Amino acid sequence: MNKQISDKAAQRHAPIYEALERFRKMRIVPFDVPGHKHGRGNPELVELLGSKCVGIDVNSMKPLDNLCHPISVIKEAEELAASAFGAAHAFLMVGGTTSAVQSMILSCCKKGDKIIMPRNVHRSVINALVLCGAKPIYVNPEVDNHLGISLGMKVSEVERTIQENPDAVAVLVNNPTYYGICSDIKKITEIAHKNNMYVLADEAHGTHFYFGDNMPISAMEAGADMSSISMHKSGGSLTQSSLLLIGPNVNQGYVRQIINLTQTTSGSYLLLSSLDISRRNLALRGRESFNELVKMAEYARGEINKIEGYYAFSKEMVNKDDIFDFDTTKLSVHTLDIGLAGIETYDILRDEYDIQIEFGDLGNILAYLSIGDRKQEVERLVSALADIKRRYQKDKTGMLSQEYISPIVAMTPQESFYSGKESLPIKETKGRICSEFVMCYPPGIPILAPGEEITDKIIDYILYAKEKGCSLTGPEDEKIERLNVVKEGKNNGYMVFR
Repeated sequence: MNKQISDKAAQRHAPIYEALERFRKMRIVPFDVPGHKHGRGNPELVELLGSKCVGIDVNSMKPLDNLCHPISVIKEAEELAASAFGAAHAFLMVGGTTSAVQSMILSCCKKGDKIIMPRNVHRSVINALVLCGAKPIYVNPEVDNHLGISLGMKVSEVERTIQENPDAVAVLVNNPTYYGICSDIKKITEIAHKNNMYVLADEAHGTHFYFGDNMPISAMEAGADMSSISMHKSGGSLTQSSLLLIGPNVNQGYVRQIINLTQTTSGSYLLLSSLDISRRNLALRGRESFNELVKMAEYARGEINKIEGYYAFSKEMVNKDDIFDFDTTKLSVHTLDIGLAGIETYDILRDEYDIQIEFGDLGNILAYLSIGDRKQEVERLVSALADIKRRYQKDKTGMLSQEYISPIVAMTPQESFYSGKESLPIKETKGRICSEFVMCYPPGIPILAPGEEITDKIIDYILYAKEKGCSLTGPEDEKIERLNVVKEGKNNGYMVFR
């Protein structure tokens, strides 16, 4: 892990931001896009965002470089990001970590290739399989029966899956999961590399691993080949801005070509400059900031666990197997023992206490703490949770908790997504193959993905999640009353596999 930044002087620079400042002072007359012309054509936009912000919402030009083929300030910003994160190269991404994850997979996989992964992946991973036609080989995680959440990948299970699928091209690892659980990514990387497989890391929730002390190991330190970093989550940049990191054994030029297949040719300089400034901030002050964040999270956990009925879990869960390590910045709280689903607690916090947390599922909530939080807000959350318990506690009998249901994979995501399909009421879909996604968002982990068989357990889960108020997304039917399933028949044009 590159905790000691090798060149502090270089890291003090923010080349994209500095180029924008020079551009702003030049008073250039714009006869290019965007059409608002520094805000003059859209005064309401200026009122909302401010003249400085709108004034640097500009198009690619020689002084500002080009994201598709960087040769100056964007290239320099990427080199500084690579140095800060200990990578061979870093790509600035303006399509969110979804774009980074998809570029990562498309760089390694083509139609028919196998990729080993946990099933509790973000939808962007399976979206990438729809695009490229690769076949997922799932390592089904263990489940904590009390918390109802999926855990990490066991090294023994990864090793067994590699032995059974020696032709797989890559292994994907969540580092960490949404709940903060980490697999032994270093050992998994060693095993995968011995079998000539790439290791890809979804580090959407692990930016801080590269800077704080006593953090779980980062993907680049573990020797992984590629990693997707959500700088806008715990790194402080603007929403939709992310990084894609690669190691020394990955072809930088080819990855750039893959990125350019789907990423916009009109990269937002607001997003690019926010990545540049945020990288500088983390390189110079990240260690201190994240160490303080850990202290704040530990304080919050201690206070919440004093309220009987809640459980804010942490490193005490670590078993060096399917919970190899735990990200202590994640304030995950089990609520089911007070008789409230996580989503019910989420709604009450927002509607009655003006507190917006990251998400609530059937049994847990996640309050996402970052470098922008202060102790007084944490104390307000703790107080609200105590009050909610006093006002709303009830018997939990009959409540569901299971967040993870092992899938029955019948077709590849691509085959099912593009197959002939028909729409059926959810209760009539048992035994059919789903051709679309169903998920609670956030966290965006599919309950059903294209190509998976629909079971009674899945139907019950979807109906229960709807009843409890989960924000279900994915299906074509916006009311989530019907699902698209693969049309049955010999002439459907797909190959079924088991």
